[in-house]
Amino acid sequence: MLKQANFNRLYLAIFLSALSLIIGLAGFMGIERFGLVDALYMTVITISTVGFGELHPFSEAGRLFVSVYILYNLFVVAYLVSVVSTFIFDGELRKLFRMYRVDQEIKRFSGHVIVCGFGRNGRKAYQELQMNGARVVVIEQNEALLRDLSEGRTGEDYDGDGAAGGNILSVIGDATTDLILQQAGVARATALITALPRDADNVFVTLSARALNPRLNIIARASYKTSESKLLSAGANSVVMPDEIGGSHMANLVVRPEVIRFLDLISGLSADKLRLEELDFQRVRRDLQGQSIRSLDIRSRTGATVIGLRQASGAFMVSPSADYCPTTGDVLLVLGSEAQIESLEAQFRQL
Repeated sequence: MLKQANFNRLYLAIFLSALSLIIGLAGFMGIERFGLVDALYMTVITISTVGFGELHPFSEAGRLFVSVYILYNLFVVAYLVSVVSTFIFDGELRKLFRMYRVDQEIKRFSGHVIVCGFGRNGRKAYQELQMNGARVVVIEQNEALLRDLSEGRTGEDYDGDGAAGGNILSVIGDATTDLILQQAGVARATALITALPRDADNVFVTLSARALNPRLNIIARASYKTSESKLLSAGANSVVMPDEIGGSHMANLVVRPEVIRFLDLISGLSADKLRLEELDFQRVRRDLQGQSIRSLDIRSRTGATVIGLRQASGAFMVSPSADYCPTTGDVLLVLGSEAQIESLEAQFRQL
């Protein structure tokens, strides 16, 4: 995850220093006929300007070479000192170590989620994923935004909610490039959310991510209806249009307000939060498999309510019959409070 731009000045300083060493060796060996060790000695004392003196009096050509060589090294040494001072005193070195540490941590990730873009939609997705225990890697070009949110500072562009505060594992760069996606571990990820401001960028990210990981679950943001088909053709599994959802939500608050308030309970937008959870029968305790919904008695045992079921075939059943016996591949949709869902997981899921 190391950001190439942070190394450019250091690379240039190292290159100029190496070039200076090569020029010195070549000059002293070619003009004054020094051996390798003597040429190295003269090069070092000339660069460092310690003034130990010449091994033997220089020729006119040698004195001219040394004069130019000293002037050249004054600039090289000044630049090298400037770069090293910046890295030490301005925190660049500490930043690079932190970036290296995060890079190594991301390389150990598998089955994580990548969020491209850390605007309002990206930060909300990050917050929800974190609350549900998912490991998340963020890709964002604005390094200052990530730094301020990590340190708990917010501004007018950051919503002021502090939702994304804390240690954010991030890759700084353009999510549309394959290299940045690979640094985020796209080949090992299970899902990617692309929430960049421009639809064209989201299409490009989708194309690149699908090529790098054919099994990836890709959720893409779109601003325009015309972009939806393009994103699906590019390989997105689902397309979300926040503006359209927001407008529909406001209209429904007028025509069916109680339904929307109930949905707010499920989505966490209300203070009295409910949780809608999936219970995959592949992960249900073996002694409970093969029983009917009535026999499972989820409501009496946990307080949570079964409100739907997705069959292995992909068909959905709303309020499934109590006599229905879920099979492997079926997923129950269960609604309850946080405590009720925790009780459900404790009693029904395999350890």
